[in-house]
Amino acid sequence: MNGSTLGSIMQNAFIMKIIVKMIVILVIFIATVFLSKLTKRFVQKRIDKASIDITQLNFMKHVLSGAIYFFGVILIIFQIDYLKTTAVSILASSGIVAVIIGFASQQTFANIVSGLFITLFKPFRIGDRIRFIDKDVLGVVEDITLRHTVLRTIENKHIIIPNNVINNEFIENANIIEEKICTYFNVRISYDSDIDHAIHIIKEEVTGHHDFYDIRSQEEIHEGAEPVEVKVVGIGETSINIRAWVWAKDSQTGFNMNCDLIKSVKERFDQEGIEIPYPYRTLVFKDNNKQIKVNP
Repeated sequence: MNGSTLGSIMQNAFIMKIIVKMIVILVIFIATVFLSKLTKRFVQKRIDKASIDITQLNFMKHVLSGAIYFFGVILIIFQIDYLKTTAVSILASSGIVAVIIGFASQQTFANIVSGLFITLFKPFRIGDRIRFIDKDVLGVVEDITLRHTVLRTIENKHIIIPNNVINNEFIENANIIEEKICTYFNVRISYDSDIDHAIHIIKEEVTGHHDFYDIRSQEEIHEGAEPVEVKVVGIGETSINIRAWVWAKDSQTGFNMNCDLIKSVKERFDQEGIEIPYPYRTLVFKDNNKQIKVNP
């Protein structure tokens, strides 16, 4: 066997080796994607059928998918000789590289750990309505991934917040105990108006609303407790300030109910002579040492 024939055989063997490697890498890649989607689909079916909290199942879906992709990438790296040698060299090198990688991926690991803590201790769950007190951001939790939490706001916009950030915020959770909420209905009346009659109108309009939520116990109802608490809370510059504590089954219903009450109470006040005051101003015109006062 001459040298050219031997070289040709070695070249063909090298090409075949590369082809086999490429086929193996392609198979690993396809298997990784397929297995990740299959795992997500399996967990999603469990989520759809689950009658319990789905937050942990949903987070586990992301964890399993991430783990599958991680091991798939590792397998692909070890199929490429150059990358395999480089990876082994990095792993066998001094701890300085590990420290650099640790600092570079600090936020990533912090987000993963924070996401794990959120799913374990459950300060909020998927489907909860939460509000960031400092930033005044309100939304419904749609997803908790390995890196971030997804909120959908009232305007149907999506806000992506890193888990590490959301884990360090003061959060108001409307669903953590119960959804019913107390809203303030504030109204001002003039000094000349009948306070008792104004309070009576407010009580009638609140209790007559279809979304009125009666929080009284049977014992309180039997004892004749008022269904709505209405009190005079202040004396303003031009008005008597009245407040009603209005309960609703949830925050959205409470907001809509408050809007309806503004309209209905204003209409009743107009019909029955209760004045909602506007500011009065005294204008003084000076002309040749004479003062003329005009009260609008």
